[in-house]
Amino acid sequence: MSRTIRLGISTCPNDTFAFHGLLTRAVDWRGLDFQVELLDIEQLNTRMARDVVVLPSGSALGFGVGPLLLAARPHTRPTDASQLTLCPGEQTTAMLLFSMFHAGTTRIEQAVFSEIMPRLAAGTADFGVCIHEGRFTWQSSGLSLVEDLGSRWEAETGAPLPLGGIVAARRLGPEVIAAVQRVIHESLECALADPATALPTMRRHAQEFDDTVLMQHVELYVNDWTLDLGDTGRRALAELSARAAATGLAPATHLEVFEAA
Repeated sequence: MSRTIRLGISTCPNDTFAFHGLLTRAVDWRGLDFQVELLDIEQLNTRMARDVVVLPSGSALGFGVGPLLLAARPHTRPTDASQLTLCPGEQTTAMLLFSMFHAGTTRIEQAVFSEIMPRLAAGTADFGVCIHEGRFTWQSSGLSLVEDLGSRWEAETGAPLPLGGIVAARRLGPEVIAAVQRVIHESLECALADPATALPTMRRHAQEFDDTVLMQHVELYVNDWTLDLGDTGRRALAELSARAAATGLAPATHLEVFEAA
């Protein structure tokens, strides 16, 4: 009997690109039975098991990839508690960066990432931390850029910014985790070998349906560190963990990366 693996991923194009091979069974599932759920990033964070290891493949991190702090009106900055900033989830990198660089400046409300730019355009919030496809489309919504939070991270740390990763519950055991890692690695290789084949999968779940925007997203967020974190990716995760603990958004824990025997 095959082992059931409950796998949650986000609907952002870099995830659906990376998992296209797995979702369409273009790669061998290695005797595993994947039950895949596509969820908002904050739903994924809240459902995540506590005792986990980070898989070497499937992460999104890099330079020039960070969340954008946007304003509903030009020439405004977050300065007082009468203003409202929308963030895409309490446990997201976006929330961490806003807390690091603009702590205590405004009221904060959590919102599904796809609702942030429409609410700014409608004038029901003053600022919003934009992620996913919105990084490429915010100007067409008539919004203003306050700050590229990822660029500020890079200037302060010199490290690529970790935005997301794939983790596995330790209770699965090393053999099952190693098999899951191999399937994900092969799924990435499948999509990278012929990126156009992943477009139908990305379109099915994306908020933005323009193929050029979808592929821009992939080119920005899928890189060598997505295939394997390497030493640079591991150091970036350690830096993020330390800063999350310092802001009180996460306990002081070390994010261990799984190493296959």
